[in-house]
Amino acid sequence: MWNGRLRVFDAAILPLLIRQEEWQIAGFLPICATLYFCLEDQALRKAVQFGAGNIGRGFTGQLFSESGFEVVFVDVVPELVRMLNERRSYPIRIACENPWTVTVKNVRAVDGRDIKAVADEICTATLMCTAVGVNVLPKVAPTIAEGIKARADADVIEPINIIICENLQNMAEFLKGEVKKHLPEQYHDYLEDKVGFVESVVGRMVPVMTEEQKAEDPLLVVVEPYKHLPISKAGIKGNFPEIAGIELADNFQSFVDRKLYTHNAGHAVAAYLGYLRGYHYVYQAMNDAQINTTVRAAMTETGEALIKKYGLDPSEHQAHIEDLISRFGNVALGDQVSRVGGDPLRKLGPNDRLVGGAKLCLEYGVFPTNLCKAIAAALRFDPPGDPTAPKVQTMVRELGIAGALREISGLSEDSEITREVVRQYESVVEEFRRNPE
Repeated sequence: MWNGRLRVFDAAILPLLIRQEEWQIAGFLPICATLYFCLEDQALRKAVQFGAGNIGRGFTGQLFSESGFEVVFVDVVPELVRMLNERRSYPIRIACENPWTVTVKNVRAVDGRDIKAVADEICTATLMCTAVGVNVLPKVAPTIAEGIKARADADVIEPINIIICENLQNMAEFLKGEVKKHLPEQYHDYLEDKVGFVESVVGRMVPVMTEEQKAEDPLLVVVEPYKHLPISKAGIKGNFPEIAGIELADNFQSFVDRKLYTHNAGHAVAAYLGYLRGYHYVYQAMNDAQINTTVRAAMTETGEALIKKYGLDPSEHQAHIEDLISRFGNVALGDQVSRVGGDPLRKLGPNDRLVGGAKLCLEYGVFPTNLCKAIAAALRFDPPGDPTAPKVQTMVRELGIAGALREISGLSEDSEITREVVRQYESVVEEFRRNPE
């Protein structure tokens, strides 16, 4: 039976049919049908990517394209949608000592405000992915729901998985709940049986683009070479396609905690100490022997706790720390201290990278001396234009160190972490005195 959705291949097959003599047609049809359905399998490899920003274009879009998928971006910036549709490709610059450029091909885009068009794409997709930001996620949920309705109405029996690349705890549960709100009850069973909500850990670093880079090519994205994406195996429905760079993780929470308390924590330590010393870029901080040593020591503290909690291989985790040290020091990436340390009110949260990491350490018998040093530095972080740093500074002035930590981090004033941060609050300035201009 011919599949009407694949008429795009008629032009390729018709010449083969025409070249057959009349007496050969009957024998050729089975061959033609085999070819046609092989092409059908390839045609159905389509990834619908919500968000054509730094992560969508600069990470997951590349992984999907290099694995043979057509990538359909969903975005609400008309100029971005237009350029992707005109060019059907875009460049990624791999920032390292010897940089190179990758052209991501076989892409197009749909305006996210055209809900019917997006739903039609979802109906025939192999998988979906979101990289839109936590605040935008509820806004795309109704469109995802329309796509799921379209699949159910078309009797699509193949499950579809949604890879969620968002900075949010329990992101799968959250997005599923948002989508379910917009589905009539008769579609709830289909949602449960045929749609996987798959959490991920995004580790690739994508810095803020400079004005010169933006002017060079508005579709250009600059990224680091690292392109590994662990996803939660438990969230997958049906068979998951093989995609270069994606790892199906059994013990997914260990990857989540490792990213937050090793990668994010170490990066924050570099930024907050680098700010005290007057550095503009993270690589400058990492080239400072004293800061480099402190960053490694802080990641070793959380590493000891993570190894105890999850039974991680110590040598593998140490290799991960050394890899991060090298990546943080990537000069070509040009990552800014103000970006990495930005929004200290959130990053000093009760379960975030520094305070959460320090509490994890204490839970497993490791005293977080270096993490507390970074917390003390974070309480002094006040670059121009930061959205929350002024509020942190106001709390410190009005409530004192212990009071500010009580309000921001939920720590009691007599907690071990608070006492250690108070002890180091003055000394950290002397220890990491700003370099003369």
